[in-house]
Amino acid sequence: MAWNEPGGNKPDPWGGGGNRGGNDGGPPDLDEVLRKIQQKMRGAFGGSGSGGNRSGGGVSLPVLGLVIGIIVLVYVIAGVQIIDERERGVVLRFGTYDRTLGPGLNWAPPIVDKVYPVNVTNVRLHRINGSSMITGDLNIVEVDLSVQYSIASAENFVLRVRNPESSLREATDSALRHVVGATDMHEVLTEGRSQVAIEVEARLQDYLDGYNTGIRVVKVNVEETTPPREVQSAFDDVNRAREDEEREKSLAQAYVNQVLPEARGRAQRLIEEAQGYREQVVSRAQGDARRFEQLMTEYKKAPEVTRERLYLDAVQEVMQNSSKVLVDVENGNNLLYLPLDKMMERRAPVGPRNESDSDVIAAEVQQRALETLPREQQPLRRREVR
Repeated sequence: MAWNEPGGNKPDPWGGGGNRGGNDGGPPDLDEVLRKIQQKMRGAFGGSGSGGNRSGGGVSLPVLGLVIGIIVLVYVIAGVQIIDERERGVVLRFGTYDRTLGPGLNWAPPIVDKVYPVNVTNVRLHRINGSSMITGDLNIVEVDLSVQYSIASAENFVLRVRNPESSLREATDSALRHVVGATDMHEVLTEGRSQVAIEVEARLQDYLDGYNTGIRVVKVNVEETTPPREVQSAFDDVNRAREDEEREKSLAQAYVNQVLPEARGRAQRLIEEAQGYREQVVSRAQGDARRFEQLMTEYKKAPEVTRERLYLDAVQEVMQNSSKVLVDVENGNNLLYLPLDKMMERRAPVGPRNESDSDVIAAEVQQRALETLPREQQPLRRREVR
C-alpha cells in the first residue's frame, strides 16, 4: 500500500512526522528547504540568521583570509623549481610541451605544469661485449665496443622517443654490424680498429639524429676484437708473424736513417773539398801567371842575370829532394863528411826502433868511415859520398 493511499498509516517521507508546510500529507516545501540551506551557509561564513542574529559557530573574515593566504603561499612554494647547472627542465603544460627551463630558480604552477629535469652534461656509457658478427671477407669476429654519449637536446630526449636508451642500443648494434660487414677480418683485428671506431661513430650519430633522440655521441672505442676460440691459436701465430714483420721493417728504417745522413755528410764533404781544391788550383795558377809576368818584365831588363837566377833556383829545388851529398875539396885539404841523418833515414825501419837497430847503424857508420879515410888523402875536385 502506498504511503498516500486512504487509510494508510505510513508517515510522509518528505516530512519529519506527517506535517510539512502546514498541510497534512502534502508535498514538501522547497522554499523552506532552500531557506534552511542558505541559513546554514551564512552561519558557516559568519553571516546572520533569519532573525538578524550572528551565528555563534561561524568563521570570521580575518581567519578566512589567513587560510586563503596560506593556501596561496603553499601553491607558490610548490611551483618553485631549482634547476641545477648541469640540468635542463622540460615543461609540459596540460601534457603539451611549453618551454625548457635553464639553470637557476624557476617557477612552474603546480597541477598546470609538470617539469622533467634532464642532466645534459653527464657523459654516459653504453657497452657491447662479445658480439659476434661477420666481416667483409666472410669471417667471424667478436667485438667489444663502448659508446660514450651525452644529452644534446633535453626536449627531444624526453618527448620524441619513448625509450632513448633502447634506441641507442639498437642503433649502435646496427652501425657496428654495418661497418664490420664492410671491412676485412685482418683490418678489424689489427690496425684497422681505429678506423672502424671512427666509421661507427659517424654512422651512429646519423641514426640518432634521424630518430630525433636528442643524444650526442662523444666517443666510440673498439676495446677488443678477437677471432673465434676455435681458431685462436692460428690467429696468434699470424699476429706474431706480423709483429716480426713490423719489427724488421722498423730495424731497416732505423738503418736507413743512420746510413743516409752519413752518406749525405760524406758527399757534402767531398763537394766542399773539391770546391776548395778548385779554388786552390785557380789561385795558384793565377799566382804563377802573375809571377811569370813579373819575371818576364825583369828578364827584359836583364836577361843574363834573370836566366842565371832561374837556373840556380831550379837546381836548389831539385837538390833539396835528393839524398846525395857533394863535397868540394880545394887545395888538397882533407874533408870528411858523413851524412848520418840521411843514412839513418834510409836505414830506419817502419816499426819502432830498439837497441839492436841502433847498434847495427853505428857499426855501419864506423865501417864506412874506415873505408873512406884513405881515399880522402888524395886531392879531389868533387867527390860523391853516399
